[in-house]
Amino acid sequence: MFDCYNRKINYLRISVTDRCNLRCVYCMPEDGIRMLSHSEILSFEEIAAIVRAGVAMGIDKVRLTGGEPLVRKGIVNLVEMLSSIDGIRDLSMTTNGILLGQFAVALKKAGLMRVNVSLDTLDENKYRILTRGGTLMKALEGIQAATDAGLKPVKINCVVKGSSNEPDALIVSEYCRKNGLEVRFIHQMNLSEGHFSVVEGGEGGDCAHCNRLRLTASGKIMPCLFSEREYDVRLLGAEEAFRQALKNKPSCGSMNLKGEFYNIGG
Repeated sequence: MFDCYNRKINYLRISVTDRCNLRCVYCMPEDGIRMLSHSEILSFEEIAAIVRAGVAMGIDKVRLTGGEPLVRKGIVNLVEMLSSIDGIRDLSMTTNGILLGQFAVALKKAGLMRVNVSLDTLDENKYRILTRGGTLMKALEGIQAATDAGLKPVKINCVVKGSSNEPDALIVSEYCRKNGLEVRFIHQMNLSEGHFSVVEGGEGGDCAHCNRLRLTASGKIMPCLFSEREYDVRLLGAEEAFRQALKNKPSCGSMNLKGEFYNIGG
């Protein structure tokens, strides 16, 4: 399917939860968030039905995000449900890696194809500060578990403040080179100020070639991360929500004063 600017839209990013087991400084407010209630969050059956509707309209690439998707109870079951949908050629997940050691093999068996793991530094103290309490070794063990399970290519998402030549970024890059991992450098974004740029080593942030829509954990289809437009699948139905999101996808992102990375899925 194509939007009003003749961009082929085939990619759906799904936030399965607003919850996370880390509190990264650029994602979560230090004093916490108002969690969605159980009734607000889409069930696995609802997510699968929405994905089937999207696939019928041209979606063939699906990524699960959060919050942290691995804290969603039964996430392996959702992966299995989605992997059984004919027409999906790429089923992936973005995770902080902390729980990957526990889930990697099961995710692979359920049909997950690959993962992106967030890793901004290899300094244990800096990692603990950036994530407000996370354990670097758990993330590294998760990356190794994903590699061993065959969730390849394992891609590393490294957030940088200014440049991929920053000391921590260079160390992460060398770690990836030595371990056969792909690295993507994501310049730190700000939704309310409209700060974003093209991802180094990836496709995100390139508005002229954007191919994605987003589904929030509460059932809103968003045409753009840097836009406040959203279309409720529970009110409109999945097909109509997709159609409206497609019709109203902006030519370029601007800013978003309503959403946050933890509840949209960055």
